[in-house]
Amino acid sequence: MRFRHGERVRINLTNRLPESTTVHWHGLILPNVMDGPAHITQEPIAKGGLYRYEFTAVQSGTYFYHSHDHVDRQQSLGLYGAMIIDPAEPDPSLEAKHEYTLLLQEWLMREGLTYPAMPMDGGQPNYFTINGRAYPATDTIRMLVGETLKVRFIGSNNGFIHPMHIHGGPFEVVAVDGETLQPSARYRADTVNVGPGQRYDVIWTARHPGKWLIHCHIGHHTTNNNMEMRGGGGLMMVIEVP
Repeated sequence: MRFRHGERVRINLTNRLPESTTVHWHGLILPNVMDGPAHITQEPIAKGGLYRYEFTAVQSGTYFYHSHDHVDRQQSLGLYGAMIIDPAEPDPSLEAKHEYTLLLQEWLMREGLTYPAMPMDGGQPNYFTINGRAYPATDTIRMLVGETLKVRFIGSNNGFIHPMHIHGGPFEVVAVDGETLQPSARYRADTVNVGPGQRYDVIWTARHPGKWLIHCHIGHHTTNNNMEMRGGGGLMMVIEVP
């Protein structure tokens, strides 16, 4: 989802799951009745039911939404998405030639069935995805030397921390959890630890031609069921600079 600071947002959610659900708008300032936790701020939306979420976007930055009913299962199996709120007036220091959003997730696949992955014996993940796909099926970002890329890392995962690293030189961290850092507080890094619910906006510059990786720096998280395919797997994608 993408909208602009100050806009009135209305979202009609129809539940087509075989069980109840709700949606939480992670990090947003909004009326309590719109917040989403089942049995806390609203009754769960029954199968076939409809609920209208409505609020004014009073912030800007990188956010996300996810299920808040049966959270350990529904969010772990993919009920989440990016929510980008653009500022009313663009800030040139936050703009880049290219932009890419990464939603991170881990999965447990066993005997052809997918289960929620959890940090516990018998529940450890063996597959990892960026926007629902594992390398080598992830996207390739194509850009030229001297161009800039804004990467939005979103911790849409449930139970693990992913140290996300970009090859080819450091990037500038310009926003954390939807909050834009003042210019004096921005800093250079080459790895950020993206935990569940966290977001980082970083700007990377293509300094030299080549194929530069974006990947998690935990080795197991860049495999597919402990196997490498074309140099890796899981939380890995390529920036190609001719």
